[in-house]
Amino acid sequence: MQNKVELCGVNTAKLKVLKNEETQALLRRAKAGDKQAREELIQGNLRLVLSVIHKFSNRGENVDDLFQVGCIGLIKAIDNFNTDLDVRFSTYGVPMIVGEIRRYLRDNSAMRVSRAMRDTAYKVLQAKEAYLAKHQKEPTVEEIAQMLGIKREDVVFALDAILDPVSLYEPIYSDSGDTVCVMDQVKDSRNTDEMWLEHIALKEAVSRLSRREQKILAMRFYQSKTQMEVSEEIGISQAQVSRLEKNALKQIRKEL
Repeated sequence: MQNKVELCGVNTAKLKVLKNEETQALLRRAKAGDKQAREELIQGNLRLVLSVIHKFSNRGENVDDLFQVGCIGLIKAIDNFNTDLDVRFSTYGVPMIVGEIRRYLRDNSAMRVSRAMRDTAYKVLQAKEAYLAKHQKEPTVEEIAQMLGIKREDVVFALDAILDPVSLYEPIYSDSGDTVCVMDQVKDSRNTDEMWLEHIALKEAVSRLSRREQKILAMRFYQSKTQMEVSEEIGISQAQVSRLEKNALKQIRKEL
């Protein structure tokens, strides 16, 4: 993306960069209904969109699509910016652009989130945008919770549920040519050498049981059936099922 000159037909090498004074003057004119000033603001802040979508360049998304979505966020920022507050436009514009891109990535994600959680997340995002438009700064989790009348934990859970997934192969840093990825820093406490050995030993111990004992254990611990259900299916008494189950477990413990 860094070497690409054309994005959505726009020559990024020739994009204009507005000074803060120019931006503020154009914002005041745009608020007064000057459409030409609004267009100049959009053209003069496209580099801001480029700087934001660069952070999302490793998601495998089409860069042109991200650029267009980022431009929508830029336009929303221009239309909702409060010129009465002493705040730089970029301070307000960047979170708006980022929010628009994240919304796009979330809606197009293969991850599935429950409707209730998604509804809460949308309310949280709307509250953030409303607070941002009024105060020109992002709210804290506590402030969002108070605005919506929900628990702080619900806000955190909702935001976590719509976070974009990170690839295990995403690089964290590179030192002397050796790149360290996310997967290099993740610990799996379940798939250790000891767990693999225990799994193999358990499999061998179960294989030494009779077919009836294996079937009883499978029905009891894999299919979650009661001893009475097992007895009815196999055709023996519940007491016999209990005795065979205990003997099988005792034999497995002995083998392990």
